[in-house]
Amino acid sequence: MTANPLTSDALGRIAEALERLSPPSGAQADLSTADAFVWHAADRRLAPVARVNRVAITLLKGIDRNRDTLVANTERFAKGLPANNALLWGARGMGKSSLVKAVHASVNAAGLDQPLKLVEIHREDIESLPVLLNVLRTSPYRFVLFCDDLSFDAGDSSYKALKAVLEGGVEGRPENVLFYATSNRRHLMPRDMIDNERATAINPGEAIEEKVSLSDRFGIWLGFHPCSQEDYWEMVRGYAREFNLDMPLSDLRSEALEWAATRGNRSGRTAWQFILDLAGRMGVKLG
Repeated sequence: MTANPLTSDALGRIAEALERLSPPSGAQADLSTADAFVWHAADRRLAPVARVNRVAITLLKGIDRNRDTLVANTERFAKGLPANNALLWGARGMGKSSLVKAVHASVNAAGLDQPLKLVEIHREDIESLPVLLNVLRTSPYRFVLFCDDLSFDAGDSSYKALKAVLEGGVEGRPENVLFYATSNRRHLMPRDMIDNERATAINPGEAIEEKVSLSDRFGIWLGFHPCSQEDYWEMVRGYAREFNLDMPLSDLRSEALEWAATRGNRSGRTAWQFILDLAGRMGVKLG
């Protein structure tokens, strides 16, 4: 039977339209080219990061207990031993994301048979997490999957995908992937969202349980709190020593405290911003 040319042409156009609508397959990254990558969900691609924006772990002051806990957990994971997902929550500017990146570098510097890979996924791309895990699942490398400033707003249901991936899904988290997240919120949800669920639900307890249970998927919770004046001073002094900013300690301290007072905040970020200003005034380039 002779095919109708009009029908064949229509089928061809339909096939082309479906191909345009389907998500791009993405080029598989060569994971040996770098130790850190950023996940681009739009084209399903891992982009290598040539130089990670981080500070040395020795420069992170006032968070010793959190540092030791995260280092130990990451070292166990890198060696193929059981380890927990971690949620770093609390005060802004106190080194949550800096600690994740510094721990990754520190563990790799200790010497491993295979380098540990750091993969950053942006908050808005959380719904593509199952796709990313399928990319990483068959790799010979081990990965710390990192999401900075993770939180969910009212009406945002993408947290359900994260819950299933972290623990409880059919496939679950791949054995070679660990998930670290930072957030200003302990339970990742705004208080008014939780309160609204309590007020409108037939069974308030069950509604709240679903929201709060996301944080329970993280076996390690590390709280970061506003630092004391002495911790802030240790941060400033450590940075000044590291970058050879030659200034009498009494002058350095008074200027650093004044800088914090004008901002109404003492934190690692404030200390770093002061060092940037000081180095600029002294004409010193920071390596």
